[in-house]
Amino acid sequence: MLFAIICRDGPDAKELRLRLRSAHLEYLEGFDGEGALPLAGPLTDGAGSLIVVDLEDEQEARRFTDNDPYNKGGVFEEVEIHPFKQVFPEPSS
Repeated sequence: MLFAIICRDGPDAKELRLRLRSAHLEYLEGFDGEGALPLAGPLTDGAGSLIVVDLEDEQEARRFTDNDPYNKGGVFEEVEIHPFKQVFPEPSS
């Protein structure tokens, strides 16, 4: 099941991102290797990040965000998880 995760940055995010970036990317690579991470990246207005994950349920999506080094390290001040349905491009079966 797809989930859109919106992570809003905290006040010290810019400094913390630099320090935690390699751990964050390594964490994401583990999910990318499993095919569970269709896309992820920062919002270019500096508000935070958007991550789309393909996981079994919302509990797993919550665990994913709870264990992300950016979240654990204080980069993210707020995390929203929303079930997501891809319409376009039409997903392959």
